[in-house]
Amino acid sequence: MKIIQTKNLKKSFGNKPVLRGVDIDVNQGEKLVIIGRSGCGKSVLLKHLVKLLLPDEGSVTVYGNDLATISKQDLFETRRRFGYLFQGAALFDSMSVGENVGLPLVENFDYSPAEVSRLVSEKLEMVGLPGIENLRPSELSGGMKKRVGLARAIVTNPDVILYDEPTTGLDPVMSDAIDSLINDLASRLKVTSVVITHDMASVQKVADRVIMLHEGHVHYEGTPAGLFESADVVVQHFVSRISADDEEILHEMADLTEKGKHGNAAEVLTSVKRK
Repeated sequence: MKIIQTKNLKKSFGNKPVLRGVDIDVNQGEKLVIIGRSGCGKSVLLKHLVKLLLPDEGSVTVYGNDLATISKQDLFETRRRFGYLFQGAALFDSMSVGENVGLPLVENFDYSPAEVSRLVSEKLEMVGLPGIENLRPSELSGGMKKRVGLARAIVTNPDVILYDEPTTGLDPVMSDAIDSLINDLASRLKVTSVVITHDMASVQKVADRVIMLHEGHVHYEGTPAGLFESADVVVQHFVSRISADDEEILHEMADLTEKGKHGNAAEVLTSVKRK
């Protein structure tokens, strides 16, 4: 059963097109992993699924509702079915771990303080961090922050969890632990998972199905095995981390060289930072 669908999704920022007509389906209960080069629009696509961004063209349908025409109340109810793990965990430093995890319950539901506390403790234990409600984010390691962010994402018992780069910045051991947790939660909670990642080990461990974005379009869609066996040059370069003779890198370097001929060093450095 398709629960999320995008059709001809297009999004630009200024004069830079990011999504150039993206069509994807997300099936109930699956673990869909979306990969692609930095800046290819993975996180932009994810934000469209809960209407944090509006498309320039195309449509996003979630549980049969077109997000472009959905009422505010229906949008609120739809968003309550989602959990979102942000790229940097996005914890509030001024709040305790317990307050961070319980925030969606306090803001969106009418639970009593005792019930909020119970649910927070339950979800922290589920992600392997029991009894840390009174700690501050500054006292946590990177992996612990990710887990706390995940506890917050599941505290409302969502139907869908969106993961934006869940293993970025973590060592291989902790990355593997987060991947195992994604699989465990998918199994225990019966949730649909959409995972954005650059991590090929995560793709192999987590994905039921893989979509690769390239130059604003879906370039590959299929199984993890098919991805790693693909003869497509773009896919091979990404999967094997090959930068030599990569067309996108060569174009970027040519562009910088041309700017260097006609501008000063400050302008060239500014261009590099934008990339």
